[in-house]
Amino acid sequence: MENYRRWASEPLTGPPVVSVVIPAYNEEWRIVPTIGAIASHMSSRRDTWELIVADDGSTDTTCELIRELGLVNLRLLEAEENGGKGSAVRRGMLAARGDYVLFADADQSTPIEQFDLLLEQIVGGAADVVVGSRSAEGADVAHKSPVRKIFSAGLNTIVRRGFGLDLSDTQCGFKLFTADAAHRLFHLQQIDGFSFDLEILYIAQRLGMKIAEVPVGWVDAPGSTVDAGKVALRFFTDFARIRIADARGIYRRTVPARARDSATGARTAA
Repeated sequence: MENYRRWASEPLTGPPVVSVVIPAYNEEWRIVPTIGAIASHMSSRRDTWELIVADDGSTDTTCELIRELGLVNLRLLEAEENGGKGSAVRRGMLAARGDYVLFADADQSTPIEQFDLLLEQIVGGAADVVVGSRSAEGADVAHKSPVRKIFSAGLNTIVRRGFGLDLSDTQCGFKLFTADAAHRLFHLQQIDGFSFDLEILYIAQRLGMKIAEVPVGWVDAPGSTVDAGKVALRFFTDFARIRIADARGIYRRTVPARARDSATGARTAA
């Protein structure tokens, strides 16, 4: 509890070890419990950390509730309009200052406690990107709807055959990146919608980054819905966009180097 109080009231004096990024759109009924769960677990660890909520143009009280919490090491990034989940995640990842950057969905379908499993794979350079997987052997999945199961199976087939990604789950909203990998990948990202996860992992593979997949626990949270028809249409459109971007050499562009602020030690884009 003392660690939480210190995190909530005392600004970090330097860059954190870990950044946690949550994209949010109209999450007024669960954003506070989600922040509470993440803050409780992350504050119990020894590493310094920051929390970033990247709002995606919410029209409810999501941002107001976050501001009212008054947590000094929580940063709220507000958008004037809805730009898509990929847009929100990109803004959060590029604003992160940690050595390790976790992207986690606001519904906490994968509990924050699973973070430690991903971190084990990335510390020491074993991986640049670690994917939380609902399909890898050992994953604990509960209440996954038939629609999600069918959609996931079809997507996995397309991903393996069409993109050569040897991953069992590209879409789980729980992924960990090194700071350098996050900086480079999200600068190159082109997709602002639901397919951004696939694009990011495809770019990582094209750039020769090391990708690890870790089975995680996952529960289909209330309020999480999938319109299979709309999502499938967006995916096929985005598949073409990814192929075109790759053919045009967009994913091989030079990305601005990361530098450290001389006063605070924080990383900034050069």
